[in-house]
Amino acid sequence: MSEVIIIGGGIIGLSAAYYLQKSGHSVTILDKGDLADNCSSGNAGMIVPSHFIPLAAPGMIQQGIRWMFNSKSPFYVKPSLNPALLSWGLKFMKHATEAHVQNAAVPLRDLSLLSKKLYSTLSQETGIGFGLTDKGILMFYKTEKAAEEEAHLAKRAAELGLDMAVLTAEQCKALQPQLNLDVLGAVHYRCDGHLYPNALITGLTRYLKEKGVKIYPNHMVTRIDKSGSKITKVFTGEKEWTADQFVIAGGTWSPAIAEMVKINIPLMPGKGYSFMVPEPENRMTIPALLAEARVAITPMNGQLRYGGTMELDKLNNRINMKRVQGIVESIPKYFPDLKPAIPTEKDIWYGFRPASPDGLPYIGRTHDYNNLVIATGHGMMGLSLGPATGYLVNELISEQPTTIGVSAFSPDRF
Repeated sequence: MSEVIIIGGGIIGLSAAYYLQKSGHSVTILDKGDLADNCSSGNAGMIVPSHFIPLAAPGMIQQGIRWMFNSKSPFYVKPSLNPALLSWGLKFMKHATEAHVQNAAVPLRDLSLLSKKLYSTLSQETGIGFGLTDKGILMFYKTEKAAEEEAHLAKRAAELGLDMAVLTAEQCKALQPQLNLDVLGAVHYRCDGHLYPNALITGLTRYLKEKGVKIYPNHMVTRIDKSGSKITKVFTGEKEWTADQFVIAGGTWSPAIAEMVKINIPLMPGKGYSFMVPEPENRMTIPALLAEARVAITPMNGQLRYGGTMELDKLNNRINMKRVQGIVESIPKYFPDLKPAIPTEKDIWYGFRPASPDGLPYIGRTHDYNNLVIATGHGMMGLSLGPATGYLVNELISEQPTTIGVSAFSPDRF
């Protein structure tokens, strides 16, 4: 079996480590941070086979332009002459087509369904209590336009074999009688689920350490050595690390890591925000997505986690309170009794989703190196797709046929 170094300790890196150690490989994780506050820990915790439409889709460019002039909008691209953003934007425009949506649907569905199945076995095999719940997700809408759009997506979901149902407002109310609604209806994606990401990340980290996986936080990779078609060493400052196989799973930092060996991985950081509010009355038991507002609400650990926005910009530590205000103001429009206050900055979590220009992750080997696997670019679905990605990474390194096809996710596709 191989010595494997994984660069990145988010849910992708941890999932890869889980399946690699299970197959008998010796695994080391190097992470630039402390693993406690990566992008996976603060997200909505949703497992979403329903998300088979990539970000690069028809209408997103026009909608994105309109949103740029609204300071509270859920999507924003900061105008910039940054060459990386310009290149990413051109690729995004090229892929925002109906043909791309059609080609992406099956690979994304298959990856998501594999991940959902693996989450169930992961919970059983590890004994980690991370609140895995299989109640589906409700996509609520208030307008006739959104109802028509969601009905169209629901029809596609049914054609893909996903379990869903279009509900009236009364049927929605019957599912959660204590929750006051002001909606036209919802699509209930019964194929979806949710979990408590903080418990997952801390529990899985602890489990891996107990199983002998070596995890080194605050070890930023600063240099990578290569010889011919092989990676030979990585360096964290003055310390060098050798292995047989290497995995880049560094989220939004992956392009900088890949650039060390002259590999181009087009990604832009998409900042998202979330905050938690106590919910002692337990009125919401099924996670919600708000179609027009692009806001996610998830019950977890006796609280509600509210989240949203996608700000494409350089990595930064700014909190845009206008966009947080947009999240807060949208909620009572759908749920009149849920009126969260605008949180203070210290209570707002933010993280950067690694967004590829075509909305598909990168999973696979590159033609440049025969001992390197790329696993990044999952956008807003990193947590949802983590186990499946880790499972495929193990199959690639173990030289086994992959459970699902990975050609659509090729790191060399650009």
